[in-house]
Amino acid sequence: MRASPTLTAYGRHYFAPPRTLVSLHRHNSAPLFNLSLFTAFRSPFSRMEQFQTGNKAMVENLKRFGVTSSKKVAEVMEALDRGLFVPVGSSAYADTPLPIGYNATISAPHMHATCLQLLEDKLQPGMRALDVGSGTGYLTGCFALMVGAEGRVVGVDHIPELVDMSIKNVEKSVAGSLLQKGSLSLHVGDGRKGWEEFAPYDAIHVGAAASEVPQALLDQLKPGGRMVIPVGTYFQELKVIDKSEDGSIKTRTETSVRYVPLTSRDEQTGGF
Repeated sequence: MRASPTLTAYGRHYFAPPRTLVSLHRHNSAPLFNLSLFTAFRSPFSRMEQFQTGNKAMVENLKRFGVTSSKKVAEVMEALDRGLFVPVGSSAYADTPLPIGYNATISAPHMHATCLQLLEDKLQPGMRALDVGSGTGYLTGCFALMVGAEGRVVGVDHIPELVDMSIKNVEKSVAGSLLQKGSLSLHVGDGRKGWEEFAPYDAIHVGAAASEVPQALLDQLKPGGRMVIPVGTYFQELKVIDKSEDGSIKTRTETSVRYVPLTSRDEQTGGF
């Protein structure tokens, strides 16, 4: 059997399961990926890469190839320049993940768009969001632009150097004013425990696979809120978890994925 290609979703590496085991789709059940593209070590939307000349062109191609149909998601991604959140010299606007150090990556633009669209209803002005594994701060910044100055967005990463980097990145961006006002904050911490100070959250995003959904995150999810989290060990599924107003939980599977584990700082960095 041919080895599965290595891809990246939501800021973490995963191996795409064999084609017979995956069913990739958006929450509206419209096809998101052409599965045949998973047989190559390329972005599922690699055809877009040749067109990338800037942030606006990147977003236009995400719309053109059907990655997002949301006007709000497109507006936010146009406003927040991805080029400010990647290492200098990187192909910032190509539809590909990029290494950011410490065994972490910034996801490809099509994954950012997919994530934002899944959570869009829970990222309305004035709402609260938690981003576990915030990396360079790009997706956290997008969340902040969506909820606005009256909302509250918290990014958590257990790599101090990445948190420092993310703060500097956000300061240079259109989300910088939200950081100054305190409606956006980035913290060093164990994301498996969430960030209780500003809970409950309307939206929680997790960027690595948990063997089971952390109870702390469920507890910090607001009634009426939504969490997006990959769950599993070797074979994993991206779960969309909705908490009803009475506190009951409804879970559905968005797609099969392969992420690195939701783990400790030492395990991620090999003790360095």
